[in-house]
Order: sequence, then C-alpha cells, then structure tokens
Amino acid sequence: MKYADNMMEVAKLSPDFMGFIFYSKSKRFVGNDFMIPEISFSIKKVGVFVNDTVENIFDKAEKYNLDFVQLHGDESAEFCSQLFQSFKFWKSSVRIIKALGINEQYDFSILNEYESSCKYFLFDTKTKEYGGSGKSIDRNILKNYKSSKPYFLSGGLESANVGDVTPFAIDVNSKFEIEPGLKDINKLKILITLLRRTQ
Repeated sequence: MKYADNMMEVAKLSPDFMGFIFYSKSKRFVGNDFMIPEISFSIKKVGVFVNDTVENIFDKAEKYNLDFVQLHGDESAEFCSQLFQSFKFWKSSVRIIKALGINEQYDFSILNEYESSCKYFLFDTKTKEYGGSGKSIDRNILKNYKSSKPYFLSGGLESANVGDVTPFAIDVNSKFEIEPGLKDINKLKILITLLRRTQ
C-alpha cells in the first residue's frame, strides 16, 4: 500500500494485514514522506524490507508502529535471530515474517534454522527479483513442506486460483492493483467474498 485514500478504502474490507514496502528499488516503495492513516488496530501493519540493516528496520518499526517486519531478501538465519533478540528487548510484540523464493529444487530443511526467530514464513515464486513477479507457485512444491509453522502464500494469486490452497494467509499484490501500490477495491471485494464462502 502507498496511498492514504486507498488504504482507508481497503481498511473498510477488514483485511488481517496491510503491507508497506520500505525497499527503495521496488516500484511499490512507499517513499520518504510516507504516512499511515489511522486504521483499525485489528489490521496488522507489516513493513517489508530487503537486505536492510537492523538499525533501519528498528527505525521504521518504531516510527510506523509496525506489528510485523517481513524480510524479503537474502537475510540469513543468524540475521533473523539477531533481529528477533533485539525486538525482545525493545518491543516484543513485533514479529518476523521471512519470505522465501521457492522452486522445484528448494530444500525446505533450510528453514529449520529460521523457525525459532520467525513467526511465519512466506513462500513466493523464486525469481531474480525480490518478489512482485506475479508468477504463480507450482502448488505441488508445497507438498514437501513438513513444518507445522504457518505460512503465507504469494506469487500470482488471483480470485480464480486461491481455492486450491490452504495456507495460513495469502499475500495478494499485482493481480489486485490498478497500478503498483494502488489496490483495485472491486477485485478485493470479490476475493474476500469468495474466501469467506469457503471458510
């Protein structure tokens, strides 16, 4: 999300999470003068970072009162542990979501090292970029995921293809945008109606 009016419209739909990208190379980068309007406390605010520093993540988490930080780069298990320990001493309510690009060759055992510091994993299609490709994940890959840790699913999701997956949450982006960072409210309404019918 980038635009205040659009955020307020999306907030009326009561999503569980709302994400804000603090990666300057992203076309959805929120910018340096970004402000989050007053939205319901039930909507968790997620800051998205890519290969950033602990100091900058802390600065943004404090400034924007983030509930989650989503690490979408090449962050190691050691980095996640350091960030987790730091949050415990500052604001223990902040949680970490580690995003990972996966393909048919992905070794899910790598995630064992991340489990103690990350609240959730987010699986996206593996590409040369850091997310936002709009490419769908082969659902068969997820059969190799054996952990009980809840996960988010991202990557090319749209109303027509969300019914065949059962993640903890879905991360919708490009298929529900008018332009980068500007959500299409009508498409989101259709999606939410569809999801609630399947609950």
